[in-house]
Amino acid sequence: MENLTKEVKTTHLTNFMFDGARAEISRTFSASPLFQTTHGFTLGAEAAPPTYNFSTVYATNKVFMQGGIDHAGNLNMRYNQSWNDSNVAKISAQLSPRAGQNMINFEHDYQGLDYSLNFKAMNPGPTDLSGIFVGSYLQSVTKNLALGVETVSQRQGPMSEQTTSYVFKYTGNNKNWIATAQLHGGAVQATYWQKFGEKVDMAADLQVLAAQGRRDALATIGARWELRMAAFRAQIDTTGKVSALLEQRYAPALAFLVSGEIDHFKNSAKFGLGVMVDSPTLSPEEMEAQAAMSHQQPPV
Repeated sequence: MENLTKEVKTTHLTNFMFDGARAEISRTFSASPLFQTTHGFTLGAEAAPPTYNFSTVYATNKVFMQGGIDHAGNLNMRYNQSWNDSNVAKISAQLSPRAGQNMINFEHDYQGLDYSLNFKAMNPGPTDLSGIFVGSYLQSVTKNLALGVETVSQRQGPMSEQTTSYVFKYTGNNKNWIATAQLHGGAVQATYWQKFGEKVDMAADLQVLAAQGRRDALATIGARWELRMAAFRAQIDTTGKVSALLEQRYAPALAFLVSGEIDHFKNSAKFGLGVMVDSPTLSPEEMEAQAAMSHQQPPV
């Protein structure tokens, strides 16, 4: 269910917004298999101290591995193993010097011909069966319509809690627009995404909460323009926030980012500048040759 609103998340800049200064310096040692290291820096953010992060990525047709460590000693890792076209196993973990901040997640995806299954266990306790367990099922009813259900069970000692949500997804005939809805107790989320040609897409998101004597709603609309050497995102929501993000590429290995947000109701603003540099050790010809060889070889 995490990918139910994937297109909306890609169009909106909520997950891409930043303030202060940011820099990412990557180095690609191999194209096939992919092996890359990245140094990340942030400075001057309003709500966060300066940070440094070092991460590595290794990927083949069947395996994806990612690991990182930050300046405070927090470790994180991800491992995905594709057993075949239908089954993918995933493990992610986070280790922190601070007590109570460690996490480990186990996940398995199964993709059938017209349905998908997902099981997830977060911080499972083998002795007392504590933890958070999630199971979801999405079934294509017609060519365009899919219906699904997701159940979350949380166990902590003698206490246990279980919730169920229902999802709806409708895709246009040309797959150029997608509408989704998710009902979870007294909360409803509805999204709509549409692609206008090759370079422009727009998305809208509505979240309504009406439970336990509380009524609240948030609507967000955004657009993305993809040009040959640039990408621009703009977004506005009902809390009075107007945001924009520009990613300008001056070369395939060099990008400059500018982000800004104005909160009209709070009379505040945020501004960010960033740069991304990719420094390959191989020449473009060598990387293309490695990629071509990987396509000729059967998957491992």
